[in-house]
Amino acid sequence: MQYLLDTVTVVRHFSAMGKIGEEARKILNSSESSFIISVISLMEIMYLAEKKRIAISLRDTFAQIESSSLYSTIDLTPEILKTAEVTAFGELHDRLILSTAKWLEIPIISSDKGFQGIEGIQVVWN
Repeated sequence: MQYLLDTVTVVRHFSAMGKIGEEARKILNSSESSFIISVISLMEIMYLAEKKRIAISLRDTFAQIESSSLYSTIDLTPEILKTAEVTAFGELHDRLILSTAKWLEIPIISSDKGFQGIEGIQVVWN
């Protein structure tokens, strides 16, 4: 099964720092799952690393992605933007990430409680 990883999940998983929910951890450690990472998350990782707010760099993130066939990235597309236009969520980056999961019709692995209850989104964490 495919899952979209939100930014916090990518950072915690790749840096092995921070708490990951039990269900999310099982999925992340499964070789039967594959994981998609939005270019929006990569942009956030670049910014947060430059500000020294996270312990992993964009270069390290790409190295992790490229080291396994379980990971792939997705660009922002006109279709995802059209989905974002009708997805109600206040913060732009999160809205684009949520809209990516919605457009792909796959669950998102995220600790963000604000994602719960968004129509068309299945959130995995606990």
